[in-house]
Amino acid sequence: MNEKTNIALVDDHEMFRSGIKLILSQNSNWEIVIEAINGNDFLCQLESFMPDIVLLDISMPELNGYETAKLALEKYPNLKIIVLSMLSDEEYYFKMIEAGAKGFVLKNSGVDELTCAITEVAKGNNYFAQDLLKKVIFRVNNQNVEAQLALNDREKNVLTYICNGYTNKEISDKMCLSVKTIEKYRHSLIAKTETRNTAHLVMHAILNKLIDISSGSS
Repeated sequence: MNEKTNIALVDDHEMFRSGIKLILSQNSNWEIVIEAINGNDFLCQLESFMPDIVLLDISMPELNGYETAKLALEKYPNLKIIVLSMLSDEEYYFKMIEAGAKGFVLKNSGVDELTCAITEVAKGNNYFAQDLLKKVIFRVNNQNVEAQLALNDREKNVLTYICNGYTNKEISDKMCLSVKTIEKYRHSLIAKTETRNTAHLVMHAILNKLIDISSGSS
């Protein structure tokens, strides 16, 4: 029997929360343990219930998603936060990643994408909505951004695979290296770029044009 994944849902719109609850109810292994209407409400309930996944809206009154995530992660650094955003929330993307968010799902996404995001983040991976990534890449490609860090070919290959969502095992198979070696490269890249985690590393790589994510990696 699979262990349940406890989920916190934080959004100030009742109709949107109702829709998300309906989606989550279709999976018997998911259970909402916190339903909050704003950041303050969530932080208060967090004292009594510890969720495995937090679905957190960016734009909320009283305490927005960024402030909420920052405060929650300072106290509970292992929280896995998936940001519920609109494309217009661009100013918060990088702040949320720096705060420690693990994934982004656009509010107009379908059921499959939300399901995939929860599943991946619950496993310890990151998840980025493709439309959001495309917007970030488009913005960067229209700016004069120069890479601030020189990487060797192997580091670039590993980083490209990471940015395209491959796991350590998948990268090791493609590059004919051990999983342990790929793990060392991942940790080294995070240290070199002075980023907080894999999600932050991905955005740093895109913003600084360290790799060409638009072309993928075969």
